[in-house]
Amino acid sequence: MGESREKLWTKDFVLLTVCNMLLFLTIQMQTPTFPAYVKQAYQANDFVVSLVISLFSLAAVVARALTGEALRTKNSKVIAMLALCTVGIFSAGYYWAGHIALFLFLRVLVGIGFGMGSTAFPTVVSNVIPVRRIGEGMGYFGLSTSLAMALGPLIGLGILQSFGIGPMLLTLVLLVAAIFPLAHMIRSYSLRMAPAPKAAPVKGFARFFDKKLLLPVSLNFCLSITYGGILSFLALYGKETHIANVGWFFLANALAMILIRPFSGKLYDRKGHIAVLPPGAIFVGVSLLLLSVTTSESLLLISAFFYGLGYGMIQPSIQAWMVKVVAPEQRGMANGLFFNSIDLGIAAGSMLLGVLATHSSYSVMYRWSAACMLLFLSVYVLSQLVAAKGKKARLAGEHIGL
Repeated sequence: MGESREKLWTKDFVLLTVCNMLLFLTIQMQTPTFPAYVKQAYQANDFVVSLVISLFSLAAVVARALTGEALRTKNSKVIAMLALCTVGIFSAGYYWAGHIALFLFLRVLVGIGFGMGSTAFPTVVSNVIPVRRIGEGMGYFGLSTSLAMALGPLIGLGILQSFGIGPMLLTLVLLVAAIFPLAHMIRSYSLRMAPAPKAAPVKGFARFFDKKLLLPVSLNFCLSITYGGILSFLALYGKETHIANVGWFFLANALAMILIRPFSGKLYDRKGHIAVLPPGAIFVGVSLLLLSVTTSESLLLISAFFYGLGYGMIQPSIQAWMVKVVAPEQRGMANGLFFNSIDLGIAAGSMLLGVLATHSSYSVMYRWSAACMLLFLSVYVLSQLVAAKGKKARLAGEHIGL
């Protein structure tokens, strides 16, 4: 393969990364701020607060399933632009939501737009990245999400607390508007990977799911449950523990992800997912246990840093794993499933952990959240043992055949 084909930092790669960062920034500004805002503005209980996250996530899940299939045949630029219009218009609509039902309905519509955009941009970029640098490329691309996670909560909480909901929503709309000219400059929308000449056409349910993705999807879902508990209840937990600014958690978390992702991506390319997923799961588990006993900002930051290290090792590796094991024409489906497993996990975490918090405390809730990573580690190790046993049996069979 020529040197030009191995180039990673192309103009389109940079533009796609920036567009993805700005799109996620608009969502990250909403996600940590809206639960506390809804609880205060609409006098909502913890279950209704959880719906602010879960309905958004479920809407994104449905949109991604349809978008992943549409990207195989439709114009990805049209899909991306429609997604941006949906997010921008209905984010502005929050300002006129005088009732919680209307607010939740708008969350569903914004979730649909986000689901479309967050499938289109990664799918286009996965076709731009050289195959032999897929782990490194998706790691760097994932930094756009990390930066959004760092800046979004700080910007959103800061504007909401200082100026109110109106200026925050105006900021969201302006950010979405800034994506349009950048997205228009991208030239790789039409780049599609042709299926193998002898490959049978994909039909039925297989268009939306490939059994090779079951394990990574399950692991990503498990990790995302823990993030749902953080997004939905960290601000409320901060009030309970008298920690003034929990927004610093997201900054320290994202800083750790930014530091670890380039290294974990290269490690994935060299050694595979077995070198990054187990230590990542341990980091996240330790983080959540620390968070459950946090009473000071210093311990909060340590917990956040461990969470960022683990999250930053696991997520880009799972995404690279998923787009690598499927056929090139299935990458839209794989990216859709990747983000769907995140949103389903966040929705499940928000609702289930919300019920736990209602009947116990946020501290106990985060301990149960840590147990999810024990499950993550157990499922992964068991799967690798089964795979190793199967490989050994196949090799023995081949030897006997010889």
